[in-house]
Amino acid sequence: MGMEEIVPAISLIAVLILVLPAFLRSNSKLKQFLTNLSIWAIIVLLVMIVLYIIQE
Repeated sequence: MGMEEIVPAISLIAVLILVLPAFLRSNSKLKQFLTNLSIWAIIVLLVMIVLYIIQE
């Protein structure tokens, strides 16, 4: 694992730490939380797929 992998991982974890409290506070109901979590999961998967296709 080189620096080109460690620095982005640390940045993503820092963003997650900053965003997570507000995300959890705004999604107090379970159904709303699961809906928003699934939307974010789809977005992350799409970004990962696009980046994988571009890097090949």
